[in-house]
Amino acid sequence: MQDETGKAAAGSPANTVQNSLHLNGHTVTQNGHNQTVTPAPQPQSESPPRGSTPTPTIPREQWGGKYEFLLSCIGYCVGLGNVWRFPYLCYRNGGGVFLIPYFIMLFVTGVPLFLMELSLGQYGAAGPINVWKCCPLLKGIGIGMLCVSTLVCLYYNVIIAWTFYYLGSSFQSPLPWSCDAISNAALCGNGTSVNSSTGKVLSPTEHFWNEKVLGVVNSEGLHDPGPIRWQLALCLLAAWIIIFLCMLKGIRSSGKVVYVTATFPYFVLIVLIIRGATLEGSLQGITFYLTPQWSRLANAQVWNDAASQIFYSLGIGVGGLLSMASYNKFDNNVIRDTIIITIGNCSTSFFAGFAIFSILGHMAWRKGVPVDKVADTGPGLAFVAYPEALALLPGSVFWSILFFLMLFMLGIDTLFGNMEGITTAVLDEFPQLRGNALHKSLFLGALCFCFYLMGLLLVTDGGIYWFTLIDSFSTSFGLIIITLFMCIGISFFYGINQFCQDIIDMIRHCPPWCTKLLLYFKACWVFFTPFLLLFILTYIFIEMYNTPLRYGSYVYPRWGKALGVCMGATCCLQILIWAIVAISKETGTLKDRFQKSIRPLNSWRVNLNSVERAEEHVEGPFTVTLTDMDFTARRWEMGSEA
Repeated sequence: MQDETGKAAAGSPANTVQNSLHLNGHTVTQNGHNQTVTPAPQPQSESPPRGSTPTPTIPREQWGGKYEFLLSCIGYCVGLGNVWRFPYLCYRNGGGVFLIPYFIMLFVTGVPLFLMELSLGQYGAAGPINVWKCCPLLKGIGIGMLCVSTLVCLYYNVIIAWTFYYLGSSFQSPLPWSCDAISNAALCGNGTSVNSSTGKVLSPTEHFWNEKVLGVVNSEGLHDPGPIRWQLALCLLAAWIIIFLCMLKGIRSSGKVVYVTATFPYFVLIVLIIRGATLEGSLQGITFYLTPQWSRLANAQVWNDAASQIFYSLGIGVGGLLSMASYNKFDNNVIRDTIIITIGNCSTSFFAGFAIFSILGHMAWRKGVPVDKVADTGPGLAFVAYPEALALLPGSVFWSILFFLMLFMLGIDTLFGNMEGITTAVLDEFPQLRGNALHKSLFLGALCFCFYLMGLLLVTDGGIYWFTLIDSFSTSFGLIIITLFMCIGISFFYGINQFCQDIIDMIRHCPPWCTKLLLYFKACWVFFTPFLLLFILTYIFIEMYNTPLRYGSYVYPRWGKALGVCMGATCCLQILIWAIVAISKETGTLKDRFQKSIRPLNSWRVNLNSVERAEEHVEGPFTVTLTDMDFTARRWEMGSEA
């Protein structure tokens, strides 16, 4: 890639000599260049840059096997949204017809962005911040990912705390939210419990959820959080302790845990589908889930819901995928992994719909009402509608324990990925922590404890209002903007051709079908994916402006909505802030500064874990910081040829 003045950028052949490693008498080009093998020239001696001192490189961890990485990614992507959001979106947006825009969005937006993030992390062997040595101007993308991941971790573990509460309550017989419980006799008999704000008669499950678990009936809104609910605070503490213990040894411990946490939910889903298929009225639920309404295809909201579900269920743009891929071997086949994980994730969503709606169909049959009267989404499905359905089954205690254990496994896997994004970014910035097990443990413990303290706001009487606010804006327009700039930055600043060549270098043996597939991905990265991201972004802004934020009958005040907008803006504004910082550090005219700030640093792609490095011997100097030599390589090359 060259700029308008014709000066070679960092990805051009003019810079390959200075940024090369000499292996066994050959030069293997690095730092985002094609791996070519040529007779090694004898370079002039080069003194290390001023102000830099050699620092010992601490070896980077790697996955114990390729299945650990695959299971970790599948566990990260297959989360609560697959169970409580996709089935609801499917029936709300035309049943089986929703699968058409869903899979179109998968292959045009989901798979290309997923591959981009995996490839970037694996090739750079770095976390969300350090990986932007490939284009220092866009370091703010990594900082923005870190902000999004922090907000997600803050509220996501609260869901696991709720799950713990329900799991503990499931060991009671009869279930405390069933009509068989003595305390619910009045509710099931004459419906004396009425929601004061809506006048709606509460079912035992709604009563248990709103009063026993959340305590939301004691709060007036966002401005009135009330006291901390100690039962939930203990459940939240237990959740963070489990996260700490599972991540204590990095991917060496979390990589083993996923063998259980990523596979157990599939076992439970299969059991629930088999049980649901034997229930009276289950076919009614399945029919409701899949019956196509072809007219819905003309509705823009259907396409937006499909794109949003693909985007959020794959966990793109949060930094978790990038961090997990950074622990791969250099020659891992990222295209194969991308196809397996993305298809597996979306198939799981579709598969989970049968488990959900077969049992909801049975509940509708028992109550004598249409299925849409019992269907719900989000926490309402997981903690109200589905528990009520489980309470109607023979052996309800067993099925309830199994269901909430599945929710726990789904949630904790996703949280592993988000926490990995944060810890990897910090450990890359402070590599000395990697070499000291005690300091690393103290850092992880302090991080989990800080998240616990901040999460206490979400387990107060009014905590659900704050939970909904963070959930609505943390992964809203800010995340879309971050991903849009990632796509544009790699395509036009780093260079789409160079990026595709990097993928080929990692795969090593790229058959003809692989080359054709990369042409498709190239078209998506340059045109289709940015266009669809802009479509989603536009729809989000229109919906955010026209639709008030609600939880139940409570309408959020303007200051609450403004606070949510500030959360999203804080994440995406990191791109602008750090771009200004990168340009200000350079010298020359504004145009020169910009051109220098989009060039890869010399330390880009220093992967000490790649296959070649196991036997390499570096005979020439290799700087790890940006120096004047980065911009005078053409003259150096010409001098060596003379």
